[in-house]
Amino acid sequence: MKISIEKIAKLLDGKVIGESSVIIEKINTIEDAKNGEISFIANPKYEKHLFNTKASCVLVSNNFQLNDKIKTNLIVVKDAYFALSQLTEIFNIQKPKIKSISKHAIINKSSKVGNNINIGHFSIIGENCEIGNNVTIYNNCVIGNNVTIKNNTIIYSQVNIKDNCIIGENNIIHSGAVIGSDGFGFAPNENHLEKIKHLGNVITKKNVEIGANTTIDKASLGSTIIEEGVKLDNLIQIGHNVKIGKNTAIAGLTAIAGSTIIGENCLIGGQCAITGHIKIGNNVRIAGNSGIGGNIKDNLTVQGIYAFNKQDFQRSYILFKRLPKIVDQLDQIKKDLKN
Repeated sequence: MKISIEKIAKLLDGKVIGESSVIIEKINTIEDAKNGEISFIANPKYEKHLFNTKASCVLVSNNFQLNDKIKTNLIVVKDAYFALSQLTEIFNIQKPKIKSISKHAIINKSSKVGNNINIGHFSIIGENCEIGNNVTIYNNCVIGNNVTIKNNTIIYSQVNIKDNCIIGENNIIHSGAVIGSDGFGFAPNENHLEKIKHLGNVITKKNVEIGANTTIDKASLGSTIIEEGVKLDNLIQIGHNVKIGKNTAIAGLTAIAGSTIIGENCLIGGQCAITGHIKIGNNVRIAGNSGIGGNIKDNLTVQGIYAFNKQDFQRSYILFKRLPKIVDQLDQIKKDLKN
């Protein structure tokens, strides 16, 4: 793709500092960008690279202060990181390449499909499904019975969506994800564990993205619900009857046990373990590798196993590392007192 700096600035509602007619062909990192490429600075620690970058243009936020001369051109925008998300959409070349319904796809006659549908080789659509307009389903996907997939959703290869699930508009589901499998529920019965049948489903609202190999279990009764704008990384496990609030983002390798409720606008780091039947409030931040064993109130930032206030944890961690030395000092004090 080739586009001028001037046109990029107009699309991003930005202001050009430098030569606006230069042609841009690619996005790259500030360190690796070359002539004909555009980059960005959203973190102050990368500002030093601005003075020796070979990029033809760099996105910066409007609070950026330039204290020395630079060789590259700038586009000044309100928020450089948000502008980057818009820019990646402009340069996105991973558009669906399927142009029709493959002759090798299997679609049950009782199912309804909308307009401009793309279904890849060997994908299977079960009974009584409703597939909306502009939906793309890549190769080797399995869509169960009574599934609804709403408009403009993209489902990449080898996704499995089980019976009765509802997938919202503008969803993106990456390869290997399993939506609507049985929850982990067993009742002790004498000398064995009796499987509890899960009769519910999974509902994802609009603008949800689900990463590769992420699993979302269906509810035992009712629905496991992923609200509007939620972003799930790769390799996440979400248990039965979990509810995740609007615009919450969860990083990879996190596991959430059943019936937990997570509020809106939360950020949860990678490799967290969250126990079941608890409530996490709105605007909560959970640092990576944390273990959550109880309720968390709104607007808190926590860290640790089990997690507590992040600043307290970080101060405590300094002491953790000094414990051997502190013990040695205490032993020496004891010896001195005896003498």
